[in-house]
Amino acid sequence: MTQGKIERFHRAMKNVVKLQNYFMLWELEQEIGRFMEYYNNERYHESLKNLKPVDVYDGRGKQILDRREKIKQRALRMKRE
Repeated sequence: MTQGKIERFHRAMKNVVKLQNYFMLWELEQEIGRFMEYYNNERYHESLKNLKPVDVYDGRGKQILDRREKIKQRALRMKRE
């Protein structure tokens, strides 16, 4: 299971990084750094119940899921009315 996650990460990174040509090594390193920042802090991960890794790591995952459930239940109640 972990191997699959790593393969998906590499595929996602290659899809972003390969969009440009890099003439200097530092340019490639910067792009990989930007991707890592996006991947860990902005991108929602299906395997984490559509949470961001930073939210899970910081312990906010349960709060976010609870808030989503409340919103969902409220929307369902409104739909029934």
